[in-house]
Amino acid sequence: MIIIIINDMLALTFRPLNNGVVSSMTIPALAPLFVGDFEYYRSILVLPDDTRPATPARDLATEDGLSRLLERYRLSQPGDDDRALLSQWSRTYFAKLVIPTITANLVLDRELPVGLDTLEIIMGCDGLPEAFRIPDEGRPFEGVPASPFERFRELLESNFEPLVVGWSRQVKLSRKVLWNNAANYIEWLVGALAQMGVPSNRLEDGRRLIEAEYRPDGQRNPMYRPVRYIPRNVGPSPLRQRRQCCIRYRLPGLELCENCPHIDRPPKGAKLPESLAVNV
Repeated sequence: MIIIIINDMLALTFRPLNNGVVSSMTIPALAPLFVGDFEYYRSILVLPDDTRPATPARDLATEDGLSRLLERYRLSQPGDDDRALLSQWSRTYFAKLVIPTITANLVLDRELPVGLDTLEIIMGCDGLPEAFRIPDEGRPFEGVPASPFERFRELLESNFEPLVVGWSRQVKLSRKVLWNNAANYIEWLVGALAQMGVPSNRLEDGRRLIEAEYRPDGQRNPMYRPVRYIPRNVGPSPLRQRRQCCIRYRLPGLELCENCPHIDRPPKGAKLPESLAVNV
């Protein structure tokens, strides 16, 4: 049994359901993974018996679908910069999908049907993903995946990649930023699971995914080393620092995140996070 506790890095990304109620519609095969302080996240992935209104994930990669998404999100998060707005929205999307999907994959050797053509997104009142509906409980791998890219193919090739391509094309947001938004959470999760005592061999493919500079087809791996640990003379050291800025600071009311690569040299007008402002 694994207990997962959210740390400060995810505090701004994750929040309780808008009505304060935790859904009882959990997936039996995954329920033992998430207990204690992380019990809420048992209900992030749900099955078709959860009949809340949902948006087909594939729609988000279309021009009309993305326009509706940003219009809805802008009601709770003002901002005229579509690139920053989408980047901030994607952080919640990636984080909430990564944690249950990658954990089930690594710990249970279970592949979940999270491709865009089978996934539906249940939105909260704030326009952010509240839950993801999948058609079934997934299934154990028939054999040992030959590589991390094979292990995570459903998530990377059938979900992240088409979204990154579609979003980048429509709002001119750098693909590097979007991939870094996703890989940032994978790197954190693998480290968190290790600290919780998950056997190292169970996490090997997670580590290899973010340590491989190239994919098996020879193309550069966009998940490669998404963060650095930077020694500093003041404040936290080493500082866990993303390689790409998510540009959330361009939105009203949002400061640089604690993992921003611009912490020591903030862009003009950007505010430091309160936890670091007194130390920089």
